Amino acid sequence: MNTSLSDSGKKHRLAFTIVTMLFFMWGFITCMNDILIPFLKKVFELNYTQAMMVQFSFFGAYFVGSLIYFILSATIGDPIVKIGYKNGIIIGLLISALACFMFFPAANVGSFGFFLTALFVLGLGFTMLQIAANPYVAVLGKPETASGRLNLSQGFNSLGTTIAPIIGGYLVFHFFAQFGSPLLDSIGNPVLTEGGTTVTASSVQIPYLIFGGVFVLLAIFFALVKLPRINESVKITSNIGALKHRHLLLGIIAIFMYVGAEVAIGSSLINYMNELLSFSEMEAKSFLAFYWGGAMIGRFIGAISLSGISSKTKMYLGMIAAAILAFTVIYGSVYIENGMEFGRIKWFLLFMALNFLAFMIGKSKANRTLWIFSFIIIALLITTVSSSGLMAMWAVIGIGLFNSIMWSNIFTLAIDNLKEYTSQGSSLLVMAILGGAIIPLIQGAFADHFSLQNSFLILIIPYLYLAYYGISGYKQKTLSV
Repeated sequence: MNTSLSDSGKKHRLAFTIVTMLFFMWGFITCMNDILIPFLKKVFELNYTQAMMVQFSFFGAYFVGSLIYFILSATIGDPIVKIGYKNGIIIGLLISALACFMFFPAANVGSFGFFLTALFVLGLGFTMLQIAANPYVAVLGKPETASGRLNLSQGFNSLGTTIAPIIGGYLVFHFFAQFGSPLLDSIGNPVLTEGGTTVTASSVQIPYLIFGGVFVLLAIFFALVKLPRINESVKITSNIGALKHRHLLLGIIAIFMYVGAEVAIGSSLINYMNELLSFSEMEAKSFLAFYWGGAMIGRFIGAISLSGISSKTKMYLGMIAAAILAFTVIYGSVYIENGMEFGRIKWFLLFMALNFLAFMIGKSKANRTLWIFSFIIIALLITTVSSSGLMAMWAVIGIGLFNSIMWSNIFTLAIDNLKEYTSQGSSLLVMAILGGAIIPLIQGAFADHFSLQNSFLILIIPYLYLAYYGISGYKQKTLSV
């Protein structure tokens, strides 16, 4: 009996390690969009609205893909329950690989629409991965430690988003730009980067061929490796039973609010720093790394805090070690890029200490940590609006640390006890990523009518809702549909 339990635990750990690789990969590829935008803007001579179609096509696919999945699950039965999490992940990987390979003909043809189509297909592949991988990680072990596992996986996702701009930028604008003939603009002149180097079709073709190859290898690897099949005995239903669960419905709204607010802050930070401190785009970009990198720090800390470690001493030491290691990756990346002095980021260390204290107060409970972090973010939003200079800047950058556990905690609370409707519920939660397209527009309209600094006040509303979800909305109750 003990041997069986031990073997089961080993299989789960192996499966978790393998699936976590996916989180890193889609974090890395997603952040490559930030490299594609300036590349395509130059090549196709786009205005800013046209260039942002890159994000619209990619994130719009999440909504479309999730809606299709939900309709299928409601009419013919949940696809993931039918084919299993493993096969769902393999399908998502192959779709993602196809999308990456589409970049080669898109660059040859020289069609912006072709690039957008490739990005839309890539978004569909990632939608399938999100629907399959997130609940798989959540059910791959004890329910009480599900949020800790998802936080750890999301931490590696953040690691991908942290290093992608540096590595991806080097590959696209430097290394592979040496191969092939320079691309020409509408009047026949070579397309140049801000640094004066030429841009070629190979700049994106070769990196995305590599990414596509990695996805294919991962799909083969997943097909060959034996992963534990979860919920083999779950019955297949063809209805909208997931909507009967109140905590899922309120969780869908919570994901919408969280993703929208996080993306809104990240999208406005460079302009905000220019307004506050007259930072150039290149200088502001370095500080932006601490906003997104803060999510990585918080997720690694959260993975340990919510992992169920019985010894408080071991847990706190682990959290400190994880924070130091993650911070070293962020600062090291920025230092290598521009030699930023350590003294310029001392405020960030203060917020890291506050983040650690908040985790201690959260007492390793997903819902409690969620509402505590939400109220801290509200305080930081009020601070950035009511202050000026470096204090205002670091107050909003510090929000990244407290956004860290939002996705993982909301997701695990929302799909808890859904049983045969877990994947259906997951598709609805992924659909709510649409918030990343809607809330930034609302903040932008608010900024146009008042000011960018005052526009951060509108984001208090999403975080008030997240606090409510952590206090009461997560509680399970069955509704009649």
